[in-house]
Amino acid sequence: MNKRYQLAIVFVVFAVITYLDRNSISSIGSMITDELGLTDIQWGLVLSAFSFAYGAFEIPTGIMVDKIGPRRTMFRIVIWWSVFTILTGFASGLYFLLIVRFLFGAGEAGAFPTASVAIGRWFPLKERGGIQSIMWMGSRLGGALAPISSIWLADQFGWRGVFWLFGSLGLFWAAYWWFWFKDEPRDIKGISEAEVQLIESERSIKKPSHTLLPWKTVFANKSVWGLMLMYHCLLYGAYFYMSWMPKYLEKGRHIAKADLGWMVSLPFVLGMGGCLLGGFASDYFAKKRGLTFGRRYVGMVGLVMAGICMILGSFSQDNTTAIIFLGLGLAFKDFTLPVAWAAATDIGGKYAGSVGGTMGLAGQLGSVVMASAFGYILSLTKGWYGQADYELPVRIIGVIVSLGGLLWFMVDAGKPIVIEED
Repeated sequence: MNKRYQLAIVFVVFAVITYLDRNSISSIGSMITDELGLTDIQWGLVLSAFSFAYGAFEIPTGIMVDKIGPRRTMFRIVIWWSVFTILTGFASGLYFLLIVRFLFGAGEAGAFPTASVAIGRWFPLKERGGIQSIMWMGSRLGGALAPISSIWLADQFGWRGVFWLFGSLGLFWAAYWWFWFKDEPRDIKGISEAEVQLIESERSIKKPSHTLLPWKTVFANKSVWGLMLMYHCLLYGAYFYMSWMPKYLEKGRHIAKADLGWMVSLPFVLGMGGCLLGGFASDYFAKKRGLTFGRRYVGMVGLVMAGICMILGSFSQDNTTAIIFLGLGLAFKDFTLPVAWAAATDIGGKYAGSVGGTMGLAGQLGSVVMASAFGYILSLTKGWYGQADYELPVRIIGVIVSLGGLLWFMVDAGKPIVIEED
């Protein structure tokens, strides 16, 4: 097997572990809040702590990977987040949980921008969207496995054991990464000269950047602003599925605990298909109609349809129908996800880490707002109506996600950032 395809498999495993660690806290959230005595507002703050830190450290980590390369950056990221995943299992109250989840988010920040830089160095331009699809499909596999495995493990060993086990998986992955991966394909053991020539002649990142990207250039770029605003809206939807959806189904729709695992998993299973199709569809249309068309319209259709499906799901009285619509919502959103990261790499070029980090920061700000606002809306509606309205925040998120799809008109992946010295 070609070495670059081995790297794709490594990234699939990486993405699975990432989302096992990230999503497990939501899947067993009721167990944690019951034992620690947390309110909905406090739980929303815990979920926001991760997103706030993740967003705050996206740009610094993006700069780091542009400066020192993906090998050392990714090793630091995975070791850090794995340690704090393990420490989550020792939580004794609100403040301990807030601090640990904040530091977990700070450590994991930049994981996918770093992976995107590695993909930009290791894969020809024509394969980039498809490889992003495969990697993000792994994240959805992790998201699908998280609720089923977390709930089962928590029943067997307690909720704390879930974090100890999942955190340990990341430590093993990091060790393999450090000894196997090289920043430049030609440096890896056993690669053929033909594969090296193919990669180096057809990739867009011709050489690593060791200089800082002038930020005035970034923020003067319409496409970067479009990516930031679009991804901000996208993460409202994405983080709902990763944070509040288990509690929404259990408390809002009164799903029995025995059925909760597969209902939380179903959207992520459908999301795997969305991730896989989105990047390959974008690459196909990019070849036929150019990068501008291939990235813009595939991304736009995915987000608009995602928002519509979420809204329809919130109005469905039947729980099975609702979860199908919500699953389609994640599938359409994930149709856009690899396209967004491919576009960030297209536009950023050798500064892809910085551009991806900037986009990620804007997205995580959306996660912070959504995670906290969801809890406040539940509290407010409980005061108004005597019971929390779980459907209202889902409908608001659906509208925001659909509007985010229209922001793709600002993004032109066919026009990369050009610095005068380049």
